[in-house]
Amino acid sequence: MKPLSKMQALIVDDFQTATFRTVEIPRPQPTAHQVLVRIKASGVNPLDSKIRTGKAPHAKPVLPAVLGTDLAGIVEAVGQDVTAFQVGDEVYGLTGGVGGLQGSLAEFAAVNADLLAKKPTNLSMREAAALPLVFLTAWEGLVDRANVRADQKVLILGGSGGVGHVAVQIAKARGAKVFATASVAKHDIVQQLGAVPLDYRSTSIEQIVQTFTDGHGFDVVYDTVGGSTLDDAFQAVGNYGHVVSCYGWGQHSLMPLSRKSGTYSGVFVLLPLLTGKGHAHHGDILRQATQLAQTNQLRPVVDPRHFTLDTALAAHEAVEAGTAVIKIAIDL
Repeated sequence: MKPLSKMQALIVDDFQTATFRTVEIPRPQPTAHQVLVRIKASGVNPLDSKIRTGKAPHAKPVLPAVLGTDLAGIVEAVGQDVTAFQVGDEVYGLTGGVGGLQGSLAEFAAVNADLLAKKPTNLSMREAAALPLVFLTAWEGLVDRANVRADQKVLILGGSGGVGHVAVQIAKARGAKVFATASVAKHDIVQQLGAVPLDYRSTSIEQIVQTFTDGHGFDVVYDTVGGSTLDDAFQAVGNYGHVVSCYGWGQHSLMPLSRKSGTYSGVFVLLPLLTGKGHAHHGDILRQATQLAQTNQLRPVVDPRHFTLDTALAAHEAVEAGTAVIKIAIDL
């Protein structure tokens, strides 16, 4: 039996072997403006496996590291001046695993209280842990940048992915008419989430624009894929429209966008964690997620497989192989 001052965690030592090592490390104590969370579930994003394998230098990992960006759990203790939470509260958030911050593949984490929100009462810990990074990424693009609103036509490129399937639900909740590209096998999921599913492989972007907007283009296009898909987003947007991307890292011609007087916004959801600025806004956005979930306008799709700390590497490999049913969570 381990002492109360210790906790179990997974450590990644290097990017070459890129494996997890089970260790006992000191249990953190909350300092001022922090809460100690007993972690019940850790969400797995493509970013998490990229960090583990050294493919995400922009996340500024500091090795050896406890990875895991998203968590859901129960407040175990509160630091000085924390008034928003109390012991026993169920919370969730995008709280670490980057920039030298301890991640969620551990039994406990001491995290900035501003990054957290109370967990939706109608979601399980697994479902809540699947939400923060993808919801924050979708909301920052659709709401903070593009101000999606009723009666707009919105196209989500990659609508059955982690960010995409949440973006569909946010746009629908705000009254937009939503269209989303997805593989044919996932059209049913996209339709259930509230979007018109589009077959991107057999239909050109020009055909999509002609069929669903009478050639005028979409008011807002959210690219969650990057590369040539972002170029297609510039083709798909209408005059004075707005393109958003969370993968806008390549070389692209802005001419198609500029000739429509369109605007572009990039989304880099890790900025508050990496800079220490903007924590409170992330907490505010997650409170919006809680409200949407509790009014049955938001529900993450979580893979039914159950992973634990012992099988965390298999969870990462499932994400890497593309076999996940949208989101995967690790149970603690």
